[in-house]
Amino acid sequence: MILLALDTVANLCAASVWDADAGRELSRCVRDPGKGHAEILMSVIDAALAAAGRAYADLGGIAVAAGPGSFTGIRVGVSTARGLALALSIPATGVSTLDALADEARAAFPGRPVLVALDARRDEIYVATYGPDDTQSAAPRIVRLPEAVELARQGAPVLAGNAAAMIANAAGGGFFDIVTEAATADIATYARLAVRQGFSGEKPRPLYLRGADAKPQEGFALPRKDA
Repeated sequence: MILLALDTVANLCAASVWDADAGRELSRCVRDPGKGHAEILMSVIDAALAAAGRAYADLGGIAVAAGPGSFTGIRVGVSTARGLALALSIPATGVSTLDALADEARAAFPGRPVLVALDARRDEIYVATYGPDDTQSAAPRIVRLPEAVELARQGAPVLAGNAAAMIANAAGGGFFDIVTEAATADIATYARLAVRQGFSGEKPRPLYLRGADAKPQEGFALPRKDA
C-alpha cells in the first residue's frame, strides 16, 4: 500500500509518501510557513507525490497528525485527510503527536519510560506518559509545570517535546535524557505508526485536549422579526 502522511500541527507543513509494503519513505515535502498551512498544504502534497512519481490514484490510505498542537493547524490537516479519503474512497487514520514523539524517544532509548511534554501556553503543558513496554501509562492531559516536574521525577523517564527542557530545568537540570525539543515528530514517524496501528475505518479526529479560544459572544443576538 502507498500511504500519504500529513502533519500540520505545529509550524511545519509536511507530507510524506510511504511504501507500507517495503517499509520505506518514497519522498517527502516539508515547509516551514509558521502559519497559513491551509494555503500551501495541497501544493506540499502535490510536490511529495511528484517527487515519488506517484498520483492520487496510487494512494491506498492517508495518515494525519491529529495533535495536540495548533488548533488551526490540526483542523487543516484532519479536514484535508478526511476530504481526500472521501474523494479517493480510501481509509484515513489519525496519529497522536504525543504517540509519535514517544515512539521516537523509545527508538533512541529502548526499554525506558517516556514522558512527552508539549508547550500548551498559558503556563500549561500537554503531557502523556509511557511505560518501558511501549504502552501508554496515563491518558494525555493538560497540567501545570509543577505537576509535570513531579511526573518527570517518577521512574527516570526520557523526555521528549518542546516543553522537555522547561521541565528538566524546573526539576533542577542535568539528570534527564532529552530526546528532542521539537513540537512534532518527523513526518515519517506518523506514516510508520499509521501502518502499525492499522485502519479501523473510523475517521480521524482532532486531539485538542482543550476547548477552543474563540467562543460565541453572548448578548449580541439580533431580535427575530416575524415575516
